[in-house]
Amino acid sequence: MTRRSSVGVEGDEPKKKISREEFKEALQIFKYVKPYKWYLVGAFTMLVLSSLLTMIFPYLAGVLSDIATGTDRYGLNLNDVGKILILIIVVQGIVSYSQVWFNAMVSERSMADLRMALYAKMVSLPIFFFEENRVGELMSRISSDVAQLQSVFSSTLLSFFRQIFILVIAVSLLLFITPQLSLIMLATFPIVVVGALFFGRYLRRLSKNRQKELANTNVVVEESLHNIKSVKSFTNEQFESERYDKKIKSLVGISLSLARVRGGFSTFIVVLIFGGLFFVLWMGANYVANGDMTIGDLVTFIAYTGFIGGSIAGLGNFYAEIVSAIGGTERIREILNLDSELNILSEETIQVEGNLQYNDVRFSYPTRKDFEILKGISFTIAAGEKTALVGQSGSGKSTIVQLLMRYYELEHGEILVDGKNINGIDHKAFRKNLAIVPQEIMLFGGTLKENILYGKPNASEEEIMAAAKKANCYDFIMKFPDGFETTVGERGVKLSGGQKQRVAIARAILKDPKILILDEATSALDTESERLVQEALENLMEGRTSIIIAHRLSTIKNVDNIIVIDDGNIAEEGSHDVLIEKENGTYAALAKLQYE
Repeated sequence: MTRRSSVGVEGDEPKKKISREEFKEALQIFKYVKPYKWYLVGAFTMLVLSSLLTMIFPYLAGVLSDIATGTDRYGLNLNDVGKILILIIVVQGIVSYSQVWFNAMVSERSMADLRMALYAKMVSLPIFFFEENRVGELMSRISSDVAQLQSVFSSTLLSFFRQIFILVIAVSLLLFITPQLSLIMLATFPIVVVGALFFGRYLRRLSKNRQKELANTNVVVEESLHNIKSVKSFTNEQFESERYDKKIKSLVGISLSLARVRGGFSTFIVVLIFGGLFFVLWMGANYVANGDMTIGDLVTFIAYTGFIGGSIAGLGNFYAEIVSAIGGTERIREILNLDSELNILSEETIQVEGNLQYNDVRFSYPTRKDFEILKGISFTIAAGEKTALVGQSGSGKSTIVQLLMRYYELEHGEILVDGKNINGIDHKAFRKNLAIVPQEIMLFGGTLKENILYGKPNASEEEIMAAAKKANCYDFIMKFPDGFETTVGERGVKLSGGQKQRVAIARAILKDPKILILDEATSALDTESERLVQEALENLMEGRTSIIIAHRLSTIKNVDNIIVIDDGNIAEEGSHDVLIEKENGTYAALAKLQYE
């Protein structure tokens, strides 16, 4: 059974620490880095070299100070040290460039793979997943959350390890060069660690809440812009602006809280470091005055201490960003861990004749388990027959075809195709034999040719032209200056309702399905458009098993069989001529009401 999950964004979750299990799960994201491990090895190698070269500078600063004050321990002069510095700078530049390039190869390619995997997972999930989750929120997962991860992989993670490496090397060198001062300085470390743990917990919770609120703002924008005609027809521009304004203010509030905690952490670190540094400098000055330390050693100590202070302060910020990213990956992992309804890479194929049989089909939608839509539906459609489903809105007509499309899993009864239960057939292989022409056509924002090709991406030019002619859309397409290369606009806004219907029919003709579903395909058209579309539909239905959900009964007079659905049950069944003559019949009553 497919596991369901909602990745909703509303509502606060209780704050929690990063458990070992959560951290282990977060590491699953690294499987997208694995194919580029050698680039990662290169990046870390350059990181180590860069850090080692950086750590030479403080020591050379001490050597310069000793030379300048007449204390020379290595037989070097100022020019010798200068040449060494120039060489190190040149090598450092080459190493830094290499590190950036290696790191970019890892972060860009791994996050591209993650985005592709996340999108592939989304499109492979069942319909009810999209009924439970808003499109705007899902877009936020694939954009904002992955962008946050990419930021960690591109800079934060390596910088985090760089600071740790510098910290370890600098402390080790100081313990060797100036052990007394180093021990005083190290006394502040436990306080820093405790502070990092304390602030990190709040940073993670606030960062996760910020991501949620950011997703909420995207939802408002996506919904209002997709339904802009409704917004304008109801003059709700102000309402939508205020709704977005409310979400933005909430986002700003959370962001400012996050900034306050980050600022508090930074202040805590800076005050501790500078306070400790002043005390250590005071002690060092006393050692120099007493002759226990050279000026060069003190300069070296001060320089290394500055590196250590910067590393500790950086670790706090980098740790906070990494913790935030772990929180941001939770919803990504929720989606990636869901069970797909099909394997999008499957090449399995099946051939069907188109014989359909519904046996005692009962069904309730996953979100409304307590309300039964279909209450024991049973009927048979022979291959090549045209069958119409009629009835009042909400009677269950669309549910019958949605179950055939396997948008939902059937728990009671069975649907057979050529005698085989469709639950045992691969989703992708089965759906290749079906095509649907819905009432509301949503075209993609590309060209007319691209939209028709959606039915068969590898179709030839001749096949495209033939499909367009059968669908009665060839003539109007050729009237456009760009013909089949005409851009239809987002969701097909540049075409009329009848034109979009005929493009959708051409797409279905190109697919050449054995089973065809027409979901009130002509109900919203004017008379002339309906005539052209009806002719195209006749061409499309020829030789195919066809199920027509009809609103206008005049369009189904010539079908082989009509099934009247009433409140989830089959009220009556037969041809138009038989049903229209039934006294007190449901179909006759519907026809009479419609004709009047």
